[in-house]
Amino acid sequence: MKVEIGIIGGTGVYSQDMLKGQKEIEMETPYGKPSSPIVIGSYRGKKIAFLFRHGKDHSIPPHMINFRANIWAFKELGVRRILATCACGSLRENYRPGDIVIPDQFMDSGKDIHTFYDGGKERFYHVCFEPPFCPELRSVLADSAKRLGIRHHAKGTYMRISGPRFSTVSESKMFSNFADIIGMTGVPEAILCREKEMCLGIIATITDFDVCIGKPTPFEEMKIVMSKNLDNTKRILQDVLGKIPEKRKCICKDALKGAGA
Repeated sequence: MKVEIGIIGGTGVYSQDMLKGQKEIEMETPYGKPSSPIVIGSYRGKKIAFLFRHGKDHSIPPHMINFRANIWAFKELGVRRILATCACGSLRENYRPGDIVIPDQFMDSGKDIHTFYDGGKERFYHVCFEPPFCPELRSVLADSAKRLGIRHHAKGTYMRISGPRFSTVSESKMFSNFADIIGMTGVPEAILCREKEMCLGIIATITDFDVCIGKPTPFEEMKIVMSKNLDNTKRILQDVLGKIPEKRKCICKDALKGAGA
């Protein structure tokens, strides 16, 4: 079964109800089990795979997500493009809670390393990460948000921290010198997708201002914003799935050419 498009549902996105003819499959990978069974279904004639990043019951914290298993499973199914939803905080006053951001850059402040190339018997690669997110998917996502009249930012730098804790004020101020939004999950996925020559576009939904701007926001308040963000996220997903071009012309599909060690 070949599925060309994958969707990763992040915090606040637990519904795959737009898919018809759903079938749930359990998968094993060389890295263990993915975060959840993969839901296979169709939408507008396209086969789609859906995965719950934090598990179906949101029981997996960011630092315990098996990112390699998740991306490997999608690759095994034939997925070539992934749309990922990510909740994030804002490091800018003009990036407001409720806004959608389509990141074009990232910085990684995480303490862990994510790669399929650990050396040993397998050949490893030094993969180019400019641009770090698929330009074709980014363009389709930004056009969709604009067409739907959703307040959004077509560009933004995503700062990744390991979590699960949030930043101190000092850390947050430092991050605000380099990035626009901050989260815990988007960058490992970007790295692993590129290593597998898969396209990735992120729909980042802002839940709160980070502490460099205001007082810490209780998670219960963030969840209220998340529920409001969910509708816009689903509208964008439903719109873009029918508009993604069949043929890939981006750099993602050739990421390993000339990258061998």
